[in-house]
Amino acid sequence: MRNRFLIKLKVAMKKTVKGIYLIISSLVISVLHLPFAFAKTGSAKMLFARPAISTAHPLPDSFFISPLKSVYDSLQLDLAGLSRRAYDYALQGYEKLVNQGKLVNQSVLAIVDFSQPSSQKRLYVLDIKNYKVLFNTLVAHGRNSGKEWATYFSNKPSSYKSSPGFYITGQAYSGSNGYSLRLDGIEDGINDKAMKRAIVLHGADYVNESFIATHGYIGRSEGCPAVPVRDATNIINTIRGGVCLYIYTPDQHYFSRSVILGEISRG
Repeated sequence: MRNRFLIKLKVAMKKTVKGIYLIISSLVISVLHLPFAFAKTGSAKMLFARPAISTAHPLPDSFFISPLKSVYDSLQLDLAGLSRRAYDYALQGYEKLVNQGKLVNQSVLAIVDFSQPSSQKRLYVLDIKNYKVLFNTLVAHGRNSGKEWATYFSNKPSSYKSSPGFYITGQAYSGSNGYSLRLDGIEDGINDKAMKRAIVLHGADYVNESFIATHGYIGRSEGCPAVPVRDATNIINTIRGGVCLYIYTPDQHYFSRSVILGEISRG
């Protein structure tokens, strides 16, 4: 009887020790995993939480980059020759016209960069909503604006000079220069006589690489932004009917009189 009792006692003690061991092991494992659990929770919070913005030290405006302003860098327009200033001014005017409800097609922005010589492809037609360069080609200036460079401008009829500034494209038509596009100059005293002067975008056979090879520059117009004949129809069909066209010049005389850019700087 005594031996049987001792055997039962040993078995009971083994079970008790085993139970205590399991409990202690579970506690140890739980303690060891606590830092990892907190780390995962913290990581999740870091991943999904919005950054705190202090009102005492607000982030600079450059932190919030407009998608439109990144088009220049995304499309590497600097490598294509487009002046950053030309793009920035064009974008400012474009956004103002959008806010005023004056543009029918808000996806396309056309820029003529007269800071470049006429031998360079200085017309840029951009799809700024879908980040695409639709056209980058040659474009002429007026015969009295200069030879290789456009440096003289006028709003007067029969001046045969180009007029810088912002335009809104009108309707296409067939005229003496073939398929053409009417341009409505919207800057008083700078290009508002464009309709009266019959300043239109059209194709011209003197706007081509062969002319450049012979003369060092393309032919000149009577003030119209003429483009290569092969590109004219496609360009006109792309930008007709309410698109912003900006003809840029670094001429300070223009900036001192610009209605669009002046209102922006004062606003």
